[in-house]
Amino acid sequence: MKLEGEVTIQADRQAVWDFLTDAEAISQCAPGLESMKIIEPDKQFEAVAAVGFGTVKVRFVTNVKWVELDPPNMAKMTAHGTAPGSAADVEGEMRLADIPEGGTRMSWSAEVVISGTLASLASRMMGSVSKKIANTFFDCVKGHVES
Repeated sequence: MKLEGEVTIQADRQAVWDFLTDAEAISQCAPGLESMKIIEPDKQFEAVAAVGFGTVKVRFVTNVKWVELDPPNMAKMTAHGTAPGSAADVEGEMRLADIPEGGTRMSWSAEVVISGTLASLASRMMGSVSKKIANTFFDCVKGHVES
């Protein structure tokens, strides 16, 4: 499943980059995050998060790796998460650009593949769940970076 969006943040590109590539910083904004552990600074971390699909709540243990960093312009990451009887794989990318009126435009995309027992449930609900999670996350990011 392909997800994508665009967000305008009223802060300079370096400040947006610094926040979004700092695992400790973004952990403040990750919906459902229960714990986060740095495996290798600026390269890899592990997160435990609970995600709700309707009435079903699933706890994923996810390993996240930055696979390409071009500061403060573009970053690519991969993530592999497991939950009882299910798995999720994500390839994500963000691109940052200055906007003429000031601030930063972030374009993002993610390719998400869910397998196992959640696959059929997730395919019906992924759109609405992912939109809610993304909106909550980016509202929080804006609150931190714009202040």
